[in-house]
Amino acid sequence: MATNTFSLATKVKLNSGHMMPQLQLGLYMMSGREVLSSIPHALEMGYRGFDSAQMYHNETEAGKAISSWLSKSGSEKQDGSSSGSPARPLTREDVFYTSKLASNSDDYDAVRRSIAKSVKACGLGYIDLFLLHSPYGGPKARRESWRAVEDAIRDGEVRSGGVSNYGVRHIEELMSSSNLQVRPAVNQIEVHPFNTQEAIREACAKYDIVVEAYAPLARAMRMRHSTVVKLAKKYDCTVAQLLVRWSLQHGLVPLPKSTKQSRMAENVDINGFEISDEDMVAMDALDEGLVTDWDPTDAP
Repeated sequence: MATNTFSLATKVKLNSGHMMPQLQLGLYMMSGREVLSSIPHALEMGYRGFDSAQMYHNETEAGKAISSWLSKSGSEKQDGSSSGSPARPLTREDVFYTSKLASNSDDYDAVRRSIAKSVKACGLGYIDLFLLHSPYGGPKARRESWRAVEDAIRDGEVRSGGVSNYGVRHIEELMSSSNLQVRPAVNQIEVHPFNTQEAIREACAKYDIVVEAYAPLARAMRMRHSTVVKLAKKYDCTVAQLLVRWSLQHGLVPLPKSTKQSRMAENVDINGFEISDEDMVAMDALDEGLVTDWDPTDAP
């Protein structure tokens, strides 16, 4: 049995002081209908973190699915109709919800309105983590957009703020700003053994910024790679489980995405093995800079 265990209850502490689930469900490329179906199943399995964005066009459905399930869970606990329910009814505080700004802008007021719109769309009262989705737009747009996030945190609309797809230069630019009031708590980037992003991860570690790994399964583009197939056989696990475990052992927060209940369960069943140091090095060596979707990390 693995000595380092992880579960859907495992959390990491952000520099904002808030706790965030280390295993979450990504909602990228999910339709509203898929979100309404997937989130309740995920919550039943024990998922407590959900990653959405303005660009995903499913914020409303994500919030509705979470609120409806919480309401149902609470009702069942109170009338005793669900013997498998937790010791107390789950509440909004038990679920960690993330969204992201579609486009940076040098119009501070426009960004503040956009954040408020996301809060209203999800209907959850506040957003646990709000990210700038990319560094696009240039230095001024990044600066004004982050200022809007800082004020959304101050006003209680957002609990923690962060960035996404930020390269080393963007992180250093933000951290060196003379007007910085709130440090970013998270940088969400594409990370997997075929794109390890070591330089960005090192920059984030320098400032106590947690790295969230989107596309942790490399969007299934390398599922038949001989090295991961061999290691999955060695550890008697699936390739997906191997890749998720690699993320966790590197201290990342992976966001595997699936609409299938069986895959949702499989992706987080990662405690029957622990990847050895030697095999972690072998997996790290698979880095080929594979970009499965977009890569704004070198944006001007």
